[in-house]
Amino acid sequence: MSKKGELKKAIAQSREEIEQLERKLGRSQVAIIEAIISQAKPSDKDIEYFRTYAELIDVERENLQKLNEELKNL
Repeated sequence: MSKKGELKKAIAQSREEIEQLERKLGRSQVAIIEAIISQAKPSDKDIEYFRTYAELIDVERENLQKLNEELKNL
């Protein structure tokens, strides 16, 4: 497979990974908002999930940006 083809495949996989992480982030975000609306303390577990998924999304977006730059430079 050509370098361009490999990069395009990696970009598609990275985008899919971001979408999956964003869905998980959304679920933890909903749990936190529900707790706040109910005037309860959000679960530490939900807060941890939210922070973890947000961080993973940032890392994956950086990876996607690098892949796009690499493809652009070919």
